[in-house]
Amino acid sequence: MRNLVSVLTIGFLCSAPVWSQTPEEKGLSIATQADQMDTGWVDRQSDIFMTLRNADGAEKKRHIRNMVLEVDGDGDKSLTIFEEPKDVKGTAFLSFTHATQADDQWIFLPALNRVKRISSGNKSGPFMGSEFAYEDLSSPELEKYSYKYLRDETIDGNECFVTERIPRYEHSGYSRLVEWTDKKMYQPRKIEYYDKKNALLKTLSFTGYQQFMDKFWRAQVMIMVSHQTNKSTVLEWKNDQFNVGLDSRNFNENALSRLR
Repeated sequence: MRNLVSVLTIGFLCSAPVWSQTPEEKGLSIATQADQMDTGWVDRQSDIFMTLRNADGAEKKRHIRNMVLEVDGDGDKSLTIFEEPKDVKGTAFLSFTHATQADDQWIFLPALNRVKRISSGNKSGPFMGSEFAYEDLSSPELEKYSYKYLRDETIDGNECFVTERIPRYEHSGYSRLVEWTDKKMYQPRKIEYYDKKNALLKTLSFTGYQQFMDKFWRAQVMIMVSHQTNKSTVLEWKNDQFNVGLDSRNFNENALSRLR
């Protein structure tokens, strides 16, 4: 999200010659540019089709509705509602991302008919049996990480910056993340997640990018692969719509309660 810190940061970094930047300064500059280029979309609603694959290749399919609200001066708010199959229908997940403090997250479990708050210590756990952790569902606010430029590299013909991100927030399940950021779109092509022992835990790949509102790029397919379990989760995004009139009333605990 655009905020005073990121505006001042990018102004300072851009005023310095590129050759004089340290790897940490260049890494922050890349992250800040990506943040600036992805500000102003207001809100988004989508259908997501999730495929869970186990180590033997067996699959489970899920249909999800997703709504996201851009918040000025803080992280995004999102509401995820499971539509199918029957055993997860009605399950809903609400997340408020924050830049410098712990995210607020809740889940509504229809079988228990109650809303459960996700504690900070549990956010590294798997989300609904997928290879995504609860913390992966938060927006990547600039202040949540420290940054370091590593190198340039090309993925499938796309030139990328490769940077390292170190989580600053407490209770992260990761020691670091390595991200390949497309030099034209300033969107991720790949992210590697390393566990607390610094072993490669999983890799997230982004494909099928489409542009919306003549400015904002979004991957239509995201594939998370666990290198420790050989399981994977595929997210396919459909029916993306932006600036549809969502507001904070769509994103609160009462919104979860109304799903009952």
